[in-house]
Amino acid sequence: MRRRSVSLGILIASAITLAMLVLASVLVFQGYRGMSSGLVSAASQSTRQLSTTLNDRLKAATEPTRSALRILAHDPLTRASSLPERQARLPVLAETLRTNELVTAAYVGYPNGDFFLLREAATATLQERFNAPPNARFLLQTVTQNGETVGEWHFFNANLERLTRQAKPDYRFDPRTRGWFSQATVSEDTILAGPYVFFTTRDIGITLARQSATNRAVVGLDVTLSDLSQQLTGLKLTPGTQMAVVDGTRTVIAHPELHRLMAANDNDGLARLPDLTSPALAGIPEQTLRTSQPQPFRANGQDWFGMIVPLSDLGTDKLSLRLAIPSQELLAGAWQVVRGQALIAAAILIVLLLLGWFLGRRIGQPLKHLAGQVDELAHFRFDTGIDTSSRIREAGELARALSSMANTIRGFQRLALTLNREQRLDVMLQGVLEQLIRVLGRHSGAIYLLDRKTHVLNRAAECQAGHHPEQLDPVDTTTDDETLVDRLRSELGEQSVFSILRDRENHLLGALVIDLTPDDETLDRDLITFVSEVAGSAAVAIETRQLIQSQRDLLDGVIHLVADAIDAKSPYTSGHCERVPQLAEMIIDSARHQTGGDFADFHMNDSEAYEFHIAAWLHDCGKITSPEYVVDKATKLETIHNRIHEIRTRFEVLHRDSHIRYLQARLKGEPEAAAREIRDREQAALQRDFRVIAETNLGGEALEDETIATIHRIGDRTWLRHFSDRIGLSQEEERRLPDMPEPHGPVVERLLDDKPQHLVPWGDRVPPVRPDDPHNRWGFDMALPPYSYHFGERYNLTIPRGTLTPEERFHINDHIVQTIRLLDNLPLPEHLSRVPRLAGTHHERMDGEGYPYRLHGSAMTIPEKAMAVADVFEALTAVDRPYKRGKTLSEALGIMAKMVWEGHLDGTVFRLFLEGGIYRQYGERFLHADQQDDVNHDDLLSRAGFSDQAPTR
Repeated sequence: MRRRSVSLGILIASAITLAMLVLASVLVFQGYRGMSSGLVSAASQSTRQLSTTLNDRLKAATEPTRSALRILAHDPLTRASSLPERQARLPVLAETLRTNELVTAAYVGYPNGDFFLLREAATATLQERFNAPPNARFLLQTVTQNGETVGEWHFFNANLERLTRQAKPDYRFDPRTRGWFSQATVSEDTILAGPYVFFTTRDIGITLARQSATNRAVVGLDVTLSDLSQQLTGLKLTPGTQMAVVDGTRTVIAHPELHRLMAANDNDGLARLPDLTSPALAGIPEQTLRTSQPQPFRANGQDWFGMIVPLSDLGTDKLSLRLAIPSQELLAGAWQVVRGQALIAAAILIVLLLLGWFLGRRIGQPLKHLAGQVDELAHFRFDTGIDTSSRIREAGELARALSSMANTIRGFQRLALTLNREQRLDVMLQGVLEQLIRVLGRHSGAIYLLDRKTHVLNRAAECQAGHHPEQLDPVDTTTDDETLVDRLRSELGEQSVFSILRDRENHLLGALVIDLTPDDETLDRDLITFVSEVAGSAAVAIETRQLIQSQRDLLDGVIHLVADAIDAKSPYTSGHCERVPQLAEMIIDSARHQTGGDFADFHMNDSEAYEFHIAAWLHDCGKITSPEYVVDKATKLETIHNRIHEIRTRFEVLHRDSHIRYLQARLKGEPEAAAREIRDREQAALQRDFRVIAETNLGGEALEDETIATIHRIGDRTWLRHFSDRIGLSQEEERRLPDMPEPHGPVVERLLDDKPQHLVPWGDRVPPVRPDDPHNRWGFDMALPPYSYHFGERYNLTIPRGTLTPEERFHINDHIVQTIRLLDNLPLPEHLSRVPRLAGTHHERMDGEGYPYRLHGSAMTIPEKAMAVADVFEALTAVDRPYKRGKTLSEALGIMAKMVWEGHLDGTVFRLFLEGGIYRQYGERFLHADQQDDVNHDDLLSRAGFSDQAPTR
């Protein structure tokens, strides 16, 4: 067992230090007791001085008021029976208010319920509360009982000149219901009511009232107690001191925080002590009333000193001042003295310790210093410097060896950090090479990587540029490492260490070259082994990053494959999925390089840019699920085929029926000319009607009501069907047939009809796009048509504009829902988690009328807004659509400016798109020369709603 050793310096100083420690502890303890006792006594004296101040304040609030009240009790105002007579005595009340600053209102209550009150309204707070006119000094509140209760407010200036008179129907104050009135009528002396909350001002105070000399009225004065709370605020002994004036019922009369005086559940009552949520004030022991010193107690997990001091009577139960001081704050001075004494004692102890340790440190300090530095290394703090100033040779050699070891370990740390964290292959290789050369104490080296197609070794990293060729001749990848090293040595020289880099399948990746110095006469076997081991780790890291890059390239290839497949699926979207992402990335690149304006704070790192790149290329991947005949629907009657041919056949039947009727008329012997005229007229009408149907089927122009009526008229024609319409059907068609027996033929059919079997229900494939759909976990907010499809002939032909029904329009828009759902089901890594959102919001509008989320512009990010702009611009300018010509730059930008004004596109992104010349760069790459016309920026910005620098809308 290892015996514990003791330092000589510690042993010498221990006895002196221990004696001084005991002496200092005794002195500090005695000083603390004396100081704390003095602080408690000072707190007691301050509390009693505070109670004296409060008593004086209470007397100042009541004594002058009592005198004024005795005078007012004899004033003719108490005998006046009409409002004019009472107003004549206003100067008396006004003077009372002026000479008694604590009196807030003077009033008289009459036995018949009349009330006459004058209060000052000169402060801004009172004027705002009473809605007083300018220059108002006094407010007269009157209630008269002339068969009915009439309440009025009169505002007077300082000269008692009336400014306004306001009728107050809701002011129905009856003094006879108030406690001060009833108490004064049964008392011959001045009574004191309260404290309570005043009826009109909601202030807190007391009322002094007295019956008039004629016993016909009661005179009262309201005295505010707000200054008591202000007194408490200014007389806190410590910041955390809690004080309150309470009566015998524990009702709070004054508190430093005025807003806490009101009871939370009673608009007309004062808070009681438990309502203050102050455990300290409520927990002061009642026995402190019988002591002269603050008593310690504990409340709410904290130590306090508490004291209860009686105050003058205020007409209610006995008042008292309750005061609670945090023990920590009260004794802070004592603790400060203790700390000072402790610091002095500590200083003395330190001096003694230094004196005792001096000789021991002179002998053992160098070794102890090295031991501490080695301990730092043992705790993985390899950046610790190893040095010593000892004159002992062995200590110096040990220090140099430890320093070399620490440097090597630090190099390994940096090397491992570079291998593990750096994502870019070129940066990682350069970092690994630099760290390895630093660890080995060499100056130059290089890393070569194999080109798998040409078998050429290309230089990927180099220290000391110019020492190594950029490319080596092709190598045989099937040869062994020794042969490859000989080949490299013949090209790069003998004075180097070579290590072949291979992956885990033993496939050649490249080579690591470390140049030796002229001082290295022979190759160190340990050096070669070390380089080979490091090369193995580097090879694994290279393989990993190459695999990651390969997977990334594969992902990009699959994404491009999907986009190309969608573009190839329909000529109506040809090239769209390829051009939109390129345009969107052009906008984002421009925004990333802005240093001022709306995009000064916009930043996007490489990972976020790649995430946006993926989302842009997949922004329409949901179109894979869109039915082709809906996407490519060129006529109104088109489904899988153009049903105009069915309609034409029916017209042919009617045309033939007309000729048959002509022949039958001839057989009956009717005049040939008359029969022919009827036939020709009917067949001409059929030709005209079919032309109307055929032209309407194109959907080129908006339908007018007259055309719609014509279609219904034509559709009401009938023809005879002799064959069953319920045989030769698919299961889906049979499910849509009405649940009724088939009528016997021949059946009269309308020329154009909307039949029940034309309605295709959603069934169990209802898209989860409604906000109340429990399966809608994506937050979609779209209107869902009642049916999946409506193939009704009249319904389709009477589409007001275009060729798509609302149901088909929904299926077109549903591609964005499918995009989000498809991408959300992918196991995307964290750095690609926003791809579904970025790809699925390019049809949102700034005014919240877009889809599928109905997002407002404030809820969209800059990349999402850029996607919307790119999608619209590409659609407007595309030149490879069979159904329209591509618009010129000025036409497309003019339409987009209108869309900005209407809340469709974001104005700031549109302005960047315009002023950054992005549209021009795109046009040079993808548009025809005749589309690239001149563009007037100022005009477009004005049409978009921009005025100078800011949009006006």
